[in-house]
Amino acid sequence: MRVNTVLFWILSIFFFLSSAVYTIWNVIDRGYWEPVGTLAMALAGILAAFLAFYVGRVHGAQGGELPEDRLDANIDDGDAELGFFSPWSWWPLLMGGSVGLFILGTAVGVWLSFCAVGLVLISLVGWCYEYYRGNFAR
Repeated sequence: MRVNTVLFWILSIFFFLSSAVYTIWNVIDRGYWEPVGTLAMALAGILAAFLAFYVGRVHGAQGGELPEDRLDANIDDGDAELGFFSPWSWWPLLMGGSVGLFILGTAVGVWLSFCAVGLVLISLVGWCYEYYRGNFAR
């Protein structure tokens, strides 16, 4: 995280400098100050500074180094437990299709969204309760 903090501070300085150069360049070239581009780049610099500050505070509060910061770390040291996934489950596919149909309904016709809400609810209930019935009940 230390490297990320330094990179965000560098990015923040870059955006502030590019905002200043952009402003000076516009005044020299056009004769007036163009506020939209200057403000956009300055706000990007502020965002990068916020992120650098936050990541630096989190790194300081951890009290230790992450595996990404150590030179002697292995790739496996940074692996985290991702959770439990059902490789045989068809419910995520049905959920993705029904949510896609719902979004398509908002673009094409509202009536299609109303039809898709039923499919979303069925797939949500099926996905949540797939371990309560059948061969894999617990």
